[in-house]
Amino acid sequence: MITPNPIVGTGLHAIGGISAASCYLPNTQTKKWSWGTFWLAQALFAWVIMPLVVGWLTVPGFFQILTDAPAKPFWIAFLLGGAYGFGSMSFGKAINHIGYSLTYTLAIGISAVLGTIFPLMIFGGLGDFFTKPGGDIVLTGMILSMLGVIVCGWAGFKKEKDLNATKIGKAGFNMAVGLLLTIVAGVLSGVFNLSLEYGQPIADMAAQNGADNFEGNAKMVISTSGCFVVNFIWFVVVGFRKGTLKEFLPQNGLPGIIIFRNWLWSALAGTLWTMQFFFYGLGHVKMGNFQFASWVLHMSMLIFFSYIVGVLLKEWKSVKPKTYIVLIIGLLTLIASFCITSYGSYIGEQLINNSH
Repeated sequence: MITPNPIVGTGLHAIGGISAASCYLPNTQTKKWSWGTFWLAQALFAWVIMPLVVGWLTVPGFFQILTDAPAKPFWIAFLLGGAYGFGSMSFGKAINHIGYSLTYTLAIGISAVLGTIFPLMIFGGLGDFFTKPGGDIVLTGMILSMLGVIVCGWAGFKKEKDLNATKIGKAGFNMAVGLLLTIVAGVLSGVFNLSLEYGQPIADMAAQNGADNFEGNAKMVISTSGCFVVNFIWFVVVGFRKGTLKEFLPQNGLPGIIIFRNWLWSALAGTLWTMQFFFYGLGHVKMGNFQFASWVLHMSMLIFFSYIVGVLLKEWKSVKPKTYIVLIIGLLTLIASFCITSYGSYIGEQLINNSH
């Protein structure tokens, strides 16, 4: 029996946010691999191997549930996951054009809004969710979260301007191309939550089979495998055309030990990505009657911790004091939104349970 606890759910979303914010850091440790080679390797772990391992370890009768899963939710979840696959590629390309912080803020900010609104519009109940006990507080937290995202985005723009003015800016900066790619990434990232929602009947099967808090792990691999298929086809074709697939093999003076280490770093990156949705699933079921707030909460956590990682990596050390102040205001706004959303969910859960 699952006992809702939105405060615990918020904490679990925070752990997922930390994992997501750090999942691309291992790429900095790979040697003599192109971006496409790293992406393909980490994708194998993020979207196939680790979701299967996690599902097998946490869901009783996992493979039988996948076999018996109803066809409609299975294939809709898979195809929507494939749409997210295009978004993930756009996300990676956008980083090359406008930098890490701007891409994260804009893409995830768009995803936070659309990923929350899409399921409520499609499955119904958009107005009902905010009129239930505690709903007005949760809505306030969600609005404050969006405000925090906007302020952090403003800080990101100011950062890029500061760095460009001091000749430290990233070579190849192209705001127009990067913004277009980021919008595509944000919209299709929101589709991933819709994919997870369509896969809920499979999670319900896992719950009936005794998965409890881990029910979400049964549906995750369906969505992520759709994402992997799209990325696999794209990057294999690109790898053939550019001749980068040979980077997987010892050649041109690249020792096997370096390739092995690159695989380890890629495995770590993929594992960190999977762990974000492992903890998302745990946090989601703990949110009780306010599960719809999980996506915006999780995405806001991701943005918050991506900026913390950026600060720890000293990406902001050369910006002007005013830019740093804007960043701090944005981060404090996000912290306030987490607390308000969690509090509203907790109060609402208590009032709803007491009324029954």
